[in-house]
Formats: sequence, C-alpha cells, structure tokens
Amino acid sequence: MNHIDNGDNGSNGDNRAAGADDGFGGESVLDEAEFGAGLLEEELRQAAAILDPVPPELRRLAVDAYALHDLDARLAELTFDSLVDAIPVRGATDVPRMLTFRTGELSVDVEVTAHGLIGQLLPPQPARIEVLGGPHPAAPATLTADTMGRFTGELPRTGPFALRLRTGGEVVVTEWMRA
Repeated sequence: MNHIDNGDNGSNGDNRAAGADDGFGGESVLDEAEFGAGLLEEELRQAAAILDPVPPELRRLAVDAYALHDLDARLAELTFDSLVDAIPVRGATDVPRMLTFRTGELSVDVEVTAHGLIGQLLPPQPARIEVLGGPHPAAPATLTADTMGRFTGELPRTGPFALRLRTGGEVVVTEWMRA
C-alpha cells in the first residue's frame, strides 16, 4: 500500500487506499492522485470560465450541435424544392415554397410561407416535430403532427432551419434549408 499524505492536497485525512471497499456496491475510492487531479481540473475550469469565457452564442451552437447527436437518426433527403424544380408562373407573387423530403418509406411535404410552415407526413402518422433554427437563443419550437400526419407552426425568424421528427421509435432529421 503506497499512501502518502502530505496534508496539503485537500485530503480530509481519510487514509483508505485506492481500491478499498467504500460500502457502496464495490465501487473503489479514489486515491489521492486521482482526487488531486480532479480538483486541479475543476480549478482550471473555473479559471478558464473567468479569464476566457466561452461566448454565449458559441455555447448555444455547441449545445444545438450536440442535440443532433442522434446516431440512429435518419437523414431525410430533399427531393423536391419549388425554387429549383417548379416551373414559375407569370405574375404570381408571394408564392409559397414547396419542399419534399424522403427517407425510406417516409415522405415529409412542407409548405413554407411568410406565415410559417404547413406540412404533412406520408404515410400519415402522428409525430413530434422540432423546428431547429440557426444561430438564435430560442429553444427549438415543438410541433405535433396529428393522426393524419398534418402539422403547422412558425418559421424561425432568421437563418437556416431543419426539422427533427420523432415518429414512434424512429428519429428523422431533414436537411438544413433557408426559408
């Protein structure tokens, strides 16, 4: 048992060796080196937070990026965009943008207007839908598709957006787009 206690490492005087039973289901107690490293790491984190804080916008973007960590989420590919694929109508103004995303058997039709989003899932099914926005502080808006697969909601004010759909046990994320 190699145990050194010099009294200035934040130890509370408990001289149990590493690997000793602590009475909590076989978990081992940290030895002084591990405990000291944990304290040092926490002190460095606190110093960095004070001296060189992470900008709030960068922190929010990092959290949003982590929100996309669904490894089993499928990407719904954009297969139709009325800005690219449709034939323009002469004299038409304020025409809604029509988008279609597909992955496997699921199709997501979305109409983007100045007033927001209108969409439908095919085959029709209920789902929870999050509107993921670009760099702004608001949490994602959550929409609900009814049993016919229909949903409506507001469009993010600025920047790109994507939709994350949760249908039963499946998670589908659309490609990012601009309104």
